[in-house]
Amino acid sequence: MSNVVASQFELHQEFGGVVPEIASRAHVRRILPVLDEALSRADCRLGDLSAIAVTSEPGLVGSLLVGFTAAKTLAMSLNVPLFTVNHIDAHIYACGMGGESAAYPSVGFVVSGGHTNLYDCRSATDSRLFAGTTDDAAGEAFDKVARILGLPYPGGPSVQAAAESGNPNAFKLPRPMMRADRIDFSFSGLKTAVLYKARGLPGPDQLTETPAEMVPDLAASFQQAVVDVLVFKCRLALKKLNCNRLCVGGGVAANRLFREQLTEMCRRHSVELLIAPLELCTDNAAMAAIAWEYLDQGLTAELDADILPGLVRPGTKRR
Repeated sequence: MSNVVASQFELHQEFGGVVPEIASRAHVRRILPVLDEALSRADCRLGDLSAIAVTSEPGLVGSLLVGFTAAKTLAMSLNVPLFTVNHIDAHIYACGMGGESAAYPSVGFVVSGGHTNLYDCRSATDSRLFAGTTDDAAGEAFDKVARILGLPYPGGPSVQAAAESGNPNAFKLPRPMMRADRIDFSFSGLKTAVLYKARGLPGPDQLTETPAEMVPDLAASFQQAVVDVLVFKCRLALKKLNCNRLCVGGGVAANRLFREQLTEMCRRHSVELLIAPLELCTDNAAMAAIAWEYLDQGLTAELDADILPGLVRPGTKRR
């Protein structure tokens, strides 16, 4: 009925990435105005609510605590059930929101600033981590490469815009773990390769900034390398899990080249592809509608529930 997002991009822009302390303080300042606006847009009052859903995992501790405290307070004062939502599960659930196709069972792929993870999704309440990144997430690599190239934060849109006028074959960059049988990801080496192409090898002759004429080609070459890896690993996961449905969410799922090449791969192999709508790729409140699934199964949380900032190990059932 309403989906209010308070962006923090401007607060973190000068740092080239999210600063946890700044993020949590911004949550404190903005949570009550956002709640008020959400209720106003939905044309309802607190007394009209039948339950409260809140993200409990994974994420930054300070930010999670702010939302969790507000949610517990509302649930207790209104005497309504509390539901804790896994942020990753919600990203996958968003792929089927408003569509005609069910999102489950499927291979779920969440690609964002903090996550590059593949999941074996049996239902909205039963998903298992299948593979993940061993170092940087894809979105984090975009942010760091944007800094190397002198592009503004957030890196995903900036690199994509710069790549529009670049040649993706101009620079030979590695495709990490493309030949490995493991489905895990690694992007730290690719990020370092971009740095060396842009500035030269470490030493007295290394440049302090990237020459402007190199930026479009480097952005395009880096973007193509990341997309090649992401699409290849998706295909590998679909084969290993013997599944013909792929659900993709997270901020990097908004990347145009990724969406195009993922669509083509799924067409070639007769795979049903569900990508979250652009407005639901980045973090938002609407995807917490997954709590309706928990409500149907009576999966309520107690008021002494706590946040779980970390990720579970591969193969572990989360709920």
